[in-house]
Amino acid sequence: MTAKLPSPITLTGRHVRLEPLGRGHLPDLFAAVGGDEELWRWLPHRAPRTEDELGAVLDERLAEVAAGHCLAFAVVSLESGRAIGVTCYFDFSATDELLEIGGTFYSRAVWRSACNSESKLLLLTHAFEELGMGRVMWKTDHLNERSQNAIRRLGATYEGTFRRHRRRPDGSWRDTVQFAMLREEWPAAKQRLTERLAAG
Repeated sequence: MTAKLPSPITLTGRHVRLEPLGRGHLPDLFAAVGGDEELWRWLPHRAPRTEDELGAVLDERLAEVAAGHCLAFAVVSLESGRAIGVTCYFDFSATDELLEIGGTFYSRAVWRSACNSESKLLLLTHAFEELGMGRVMWKTDHLNERSQNAIRRLGATYEGTFRRHRRRPDGSWRDTVQFAMLREEWPAAKQRLTERLAAG
């Protein structure tokens, strides 16, 4: 199978719908994540205190989409019909059959929930089975143990640490931890994720 670059699409599960991110999602997203210092602690932006500040974050992401560097999704709860987070594909290459999942943030109300697990299941299924990717990557701050543990639970493998890799909003430097999953590892990971969702 020849890999394909991701293009705007809506992915729907039992708990969430991933749809192309737009400015119209801003009010819901601000209600879900605005001003939450703990949620934004390891992200590359300070916690937005107003809709305008969060709007600037979304505009930055949408500019990356327009430039072809990113495909951004709003994560919409099917129960409430409201956007509860954002997730993205980055650094994709059809030639090298790879992409990165990142730029992700969710309302703390859905951390370790079916919404989060199903979002990853939808993204990984689309990447491996529909786009034909052979490698999916994640990167996170070396101090963000919650994120690292969540990535490991997906079945991804730690591959290394980039030292002094990114400047944080407070001016300090982070080391970046990288994980990846390969196409041949996906069936077992998919089974675990599916079973976890079925168990509630």
